[in-house]
Amino acid sequence: MLIIDTELCIGCGVCESSCPFGVIAVVDGWAVVGDGCTLCGTCVDGCDPGAISIEGAGKDTAPLDLASWSGVWVYGEFRRGALAPVSLELLGIGRKLADIRNVPLSAVLIGSRTGEAARQLIAHGADTVYRIDDPALAHFTDEAYGAILTSLIRQHKPEIVLAGATAIGRSFIPGVATTLGAGLTADCTQLAIRDEDGALLQTRPAFGGNIMATIVCPNTRPQMSTVRPKVMQALAFDGERQGMIVEVKPTAAQLVTRVRVIESVVSEQDNVNIQEADILVAGGRGLDSAQGFTLMRELAASLGGAVAATRAVVDAGWISYPHQVGQTGKTVAPKLYIACGISGAVQHVAGMQSAETIVAINRDKNAPIFDVADFGLVGDLFEIVPKLLRQIEERRKS
Repeated sequence: MLIIDTELCIGCGVCESSCPFGVIAVVDGWAVVGDGCTLCGTCVDGCDPGAISIEGAGKDTAPLDLASWSGVWVYGEFRRGALAPVSLELLGIGRKLADIRNVPLSAVLIGSRTGEAARQLIAHGADTVYRIDDPALAHFTDEAYGAILTSLIRQHKPEIVLAGATAIGRSFIPGVATTLGAGLTADCTQLAIRDEDGALLQTRPAFGGNIMATIVCPNTRPQMSTVRPKVMQALAFDGERQGMIVEVKPTAAQLVTRVRVIESVVSEQDNVNIQEADILVAGGRGLDSAQGFTLMRELAASLGGAVAATRAVVDAGWISYPHQVGQTGKTVAPKLYIACGISGAVQHVAGMQSAETIVAINRDKNAPIFDVADFGLVGDLFEIVPKLLRQIEERRKS
């Protein structure tokens, strides 16, 4: 809770102008807090008279023994009988961070019938895998998975914990961080170690992708981050690599959950994984209507690829959300990305700029998409794409 001391407040308005959420206003000579306050502390830091404070902040005066926390951990997300690719990507960056810190790299594997997943984690860089395999964990729930991971972190005290910014990671990792009283940076795209003190530098897009913010949690442990898929590079599989698999048996209390999964159904329409496609054909507002995606699907099919889209057309209902690329969608890194009728807003480019080859088709020669494209075609996509399809067909016949 944000506390305003009216005796100290001078009504200067600094807090009103600095509040990033616009929930503070100066009324009748002193600051008043409205709904929507997130307790970010910006107003507290900027209040010279010291009239603003957060209730409960600073009560725990015992300093944390940072030296007792050591090691880098990766949450190995296991779903539908396989590891999520982002888990292997995190082992790649985790290996670099662990080597810089001269500490071991561990992975946590939670699920049921995980099979050879633990060996796969070791082959991709983990030194130790904590495997929690139990029939009660066949279906993901925030409570059970969160309780198990929290208990392991408290027991072993890793200094860094990484997880994928997936639906599962975004669902339960914040709860783990809150329970531990740790800092968490979401949707990171870069991770590094600060030379002077070994702190984790966590970089993520902010303000709609217009700036990159680097966040540090110097006084809490573990330092926790969720990382976007397809922004880190997985290490090559090494079947000869040795590591240790530690079997962990969950307690009955950890398996208690108020959620009961009746059935898990994968929608045919939404069973789209554009992050694993080598070729993506993406459509934007230049398609004019949902009918334009018929042409996109035809081109994608001819190339053996998948269909992607911008947020604008998803919001318009032309195509479903699993196809969305960008700041609020998915980050992709295909070998070929064909952008059709996409202007190239920074929010979209943030999600596809890692593609090996980018081809842009747009009638506006000044469209920002051409700034990141390797090849650009200026013209009407409804004329260019059919010609491209005919060329592909002719090449196949020959």
